[in-house]
Amino acid sequence: MGSQPRRPLLCLVLVIMKGAVWGMNSTMPFKQYLDHDHLFLMEWGFDDLQGDITFTLVVNTTGWIGFGFSPNGGMAGADMIIGGFGPNGSYFTDQHATGNVAPVVDELQSYTLLSMEENEEQTSMTFRRLIQTCDDKDFHITAQPIKIIYAYGTTDEILYHASRRGTKEVNLLNYMTRTAPSNGNYFNAVVENITVPPITTYYHCKTMKLPKLTTKHHIYLMEPIIDNHEVVHHMLLYHCPPVVTETYDHQCYKGDTGDVCFGVVASWAVGGGIYELPENVGIPVGNGENEIYRLEIHYNNPQGRADIIDSSGLRLYYTSELRQHDVGVLNFGMLKMEHMQYNIPPKADQFHSYGVCHTSHFSQIVNPMPDIHVFAVLLHTHLAGRKVRVGHFRDGQQIDFLGVDENYDFEMQQAMNLGTIKTIKPDDSIIIECTYSTTNRSKVTNLGLGTTDEMCLAFLLYYPALPITTCLSHPITQYLTMKSNDNRSEPISNSLSTQTPEYEDIQAYETLLKTIPQVQIIVDDKFNWSTVQIDGIRDLMKTPTVTCEKTNSSIRLGSSWNLVGIIILLLLIVQL
Repeated sequence: MGSQPRRPLLCLVLVIMKGAVWGMNSTMPFKQYLDHDHLFLMEWGFDDLQGDITFTLVVNTTGWIGFGFSPNGGMAGADMIIGGFGPNGSYFTDQHATGNVAPVVDELQSYTLLSMEENEEQTSMTFRRLIQTCDDKDFHITAQPIKIIYAYGTTDEILYHASRRGTKEVNLLNYMTRTAPSNGNYFNAVVENITVPPITTYYHCKTMKLPKLTTKHHIYLMEPIIDNHEVVHHMLLYHCPPVVTETYDHQCYKGDTGDVCFGVVASWAVGGGIYELPENVGIPVGNGENEIYRLEIHYNNPQGRADIIDSSGLRLYYTSELRQHDVGVLNFGMLKMEHMQYNIPPKADQFHSYGVCHTSHFSQIVNPMPDIHVFAVLLHTHLAGRKVRVGHFRDGQQIDFLGVDENYDFEMQQAMNLGTIKTIKPDDSIIIECTYSTTNRSKVTNLGLGTTDEMCLAFLLYYPALPITTCLSHPITQYLTMKSNDNRSEPISNSLSTQTPEYEDIQAYETLLKTIPQVQIIVDDKFNWSTVQIDGIRDLMKTPTVTCEKTNSSIRLGSSWNLVGIIILLLLIVQL
């Protein structure tokens, strides 16, 4: 009699141990569709005690499946698996990519296939890896948002994936499900049946009035509407100051009043997808204020096609259920300024350009200046861009990075959630560093709007929103001179405007541009602007790397035990 009550407990222990051994009957705690059409489902769960993470992929295909992690959403630097169920059974390999080329099979296979199933419509695979593998070919999974990449084919012959691919940013170790507001609605900011001209670079602008909202609302989600993926490069929706009252629909920057609309509300760039704001913030709209907006679309049409009719734009979801904070977007970096020449020399393996923003001058517009809290960043260059870093300085010393992309890909530009809130205090400074490669160019590269021109920008998403839209800078270059071959002094702009620089020391030129003063321009939401001269650029620290702290398997419990089983076993021992 005394021992009978212990039998059900002992049976429960055995059942839990058996379930943990097989592990395949348990439901994954987290699920996320990676694509808009719900064709690629990712399920996952992780075990902090064991130090591993398990994935199940359910994909609407009977062909090959690719899945992995990327520094920026592109192929370069990506860690991935490729698997499927072919005529000879299942195949599954751990691979990595060194660039926009076919991936290479890893020498150390860090992923373990647990199951593979296929029916007439879908393929399902379950696999596991350590959270930290200590393999330099594997992506380090941390409690920060990670770019998940995916692709699949229609057959098991692994060929180019065409449009069957995408990227999704997910925090695997700190995942939070989101619920749509009960009274959510949306409006579209789109162009309508415009003819894209047969030129490489074309910017189209449309100013418009959005639906009248008599009370304040919050935008919480932005979705691209893309008619022609092959030519639409990026889109920006700006809020206009009160001086803008007219609407128009034609080529940008032709002297219209809408040229002064620079309050960024929403953005999308090639490679991006739907972007949802954190649940405590929203972009304010309505409240009876000026509701004219300017949609700017950059078309990249290198083939010179004349048959493209486009109706692309942005869909913005909004709600009257106000969130805790209003979001602001700060356009920051280095951009072309009139009367100041800036050239990136050809044949440079790495050439660094810099922009700076001293927030001490924000007090001219906002006084007292509050702390601002940055939660996401979108980094932007054109074709020559290879790396972008944004350093955060306080009292003359760098204290953090606000954004880092060591594998920048022009074809994959998305807002990156930082995972943790970065606080910029009054008097802090931020510096952007863009690294370009021009080894394939025989002439200088100018700053400008064209795809083959260059930019060096970051869009910081922060709260609380300030009436400041822009903080740009530019080296004061017009008075700089250099020695020509006949030992005459001439402006740098003359020597670099059309040909390879006369001198060969590109590093010296880069250092010169870095150390000379810059002019900083601050623009508010009424398009009032002020300028100030800033000293040279401070050095940025080395990019931090993830330290591998692989769990010592010799002291780990066997994989057939889970935490619940351990607790119940301890209870059993106590009762015995």
